[in-house]
Amino acid sequence: MTTPTPDDLLLSLDCGTQSVRALLFDLQGELVGKAQVHFDDYRAPQPGWLEHDAEGFWAATAQACQQLWASHGHLKPALRGVAVTTQRGTVIPIDAQGKALHPALIWLDQRKAQRVPTIAPWWRAAFKAAGVADTIRYFQREAEANWFAECEPALWAKTHKFLLLSGWLNFRLTGRHVDSVGAQVGYLPFDFKRLAWARSLDWKWQALALAPDVLPELLPVGATLGQVTRAAAADTGIPEGLPVIAAAADKACEILGAGALTPEVGALSYGTTATVNVTTRRYFEALPWVPPYPAAVPGQYSSEVQIFRGYWMVRWFKEQFGQAEQLAAEQAGIVPESLFDEMVATVPPGSMGLMLQPFWSPGIRHPGPDAKGAVIGFGDVHTKAHLYRAILEGLAYALRDGRERIEKKSGVAMRELRVSGGGSQSDAAMQLTADIFNLPTSRPHTYETSGLGAAIDCAVGLGLHRDFDTAVVAMTRVARTFEPIHVNATLYEALYTRVYRHMYERLAPLYAEIQRITGYPKLD
Repeated sequence: MTTPTPDDLLLSLDCGTQSVRALLFDLQGELVGKAQVHFDDYRAPQPGWLEHDAEGFWAATAQACQQLWASHGHLKPALRGVAVTTQRGTVIPIDAQGKALHPALIWLDQRKAQRVPTIAPWWRAAFKAAGVADTIRYFQREAEANWFAECEPALWAKTHKFLLLSGWLNFRLTGRHVDSVGAQVGYLPFDFKRLAWARSLDWKWQALALAPDVLPELLPVGATLGQVTRAAAADTGIPEGLPVIAAAADKACEILGAGALTPEVGALSYGTTATVNVTTRRYFEALPWVPPYPAAVPGQYSSEVQIFRGYWMVRWFKEQFGQAEQLAAEQAGIVPESLFDEMVATVPPGSMGLMLQPFWSPGIRHPGPDAKGAVIGFGDVHTKAHLYRAILEGLAYALRDGRERIEKKSGVAMRELRVSGGGSQSDAAMQLTADIFNLPTSRPHTYETSGLGAAIDCAVGLGLHRDFDTAVVAMTRVARTFEPIHVNATLYEALYTRVYRHMYERLAPLYAEIQRITGYPKLD
């Protein structure tokens, strides 16, 4: 173990969907420096498509680092290592010279392959017997590699490596085609149970237009991926030769940074995609054929249920109905969130019977491919404040359903919650979450939990903390805990069990009729 000093610092590069952040943490988990560069240059060549210049991701990362050194350059001598955490499922094909062949396809991109590789008859028969043939077909259609092979064959023939965004940034830092096991979340031939590339006879190699030599080498969380090259040092200002340590995807790092290291501690993420997770040593699927993802702890899993476009709905509400509050906040010189919290406080728990089902985007396994969002219970007493609170409550109901699915499969009851993401900064959202789950619900001491999780991986990988248990105790803590309010929890229990849990099954036939009549959402 390396002997730590009080001045040891760790650099996390956190490349999310909206921005990239360069974050300096000490060994007590305190954020001692931060620089952020926002992304405003996504492109949508066709409706439903979303891409970003791959070099632009690297340039923004380098810019964030240089901004950090402009104000904290004196701290460079204390740097001991750097770790990368990124948005999940964003992919980039590169050529033999390390140049991106195509803009990065973002995880929100909806382009689909029409012609996919043929799977052997015995696999197809097995999938049909298991009732998952549609799921496998969905996997193949969604896989970006299959889209490239079908729609960009000349480009695909030049592809030397097919990388996740994490692999791209680690390559730009080290010059090596290497990535972390903990970052492998996407339509890839990855064995989520073994936490390694799939074995040669696995069906995924038949389902995807990928060969093993096109994929990067994988190393476990905490391993040294390489050292910062001279070229990367010139771009970023990070010292040449600094060790680059394997971290994990942003959600996994967020869970670790929130201190949710055991299955008794549920981790909620109130981000663009809302999720409920637990970290566990045992592999289990909370939803059939939806594997747990690699955790930010080597050899462990993050079992997850997600609400796609979860807290995106909060942003949607603010854009559609919250202009007055945003303008008032600007004129008063305060953050708009404080006014939206005041709006929620004007509405009683339960939103006077307004109930929301947050399936703004359907899923193949949960809730279903033809699912839609729904709001029921409207009356003349309801205002936009009721709708806003109903959105927050609906997301918490959906995540509570996910919690129960995880608990059923794991056999372990959650005893407390840690909440990260933008929504965690709302006291109103935190309190109603505590009430709906009927569990103590805590906000971590730092908003930058994904960056902190990467820093913990870095600290343990470098031996600056003995192990993950020690690092979590030293580097994570809660800033505030919201206890359930009994009367509210009782009301929410009745609404959840007697109304919310029945909404989808009652409305599903109507969703199917809507789809048949209008063609929306389009089913594959």
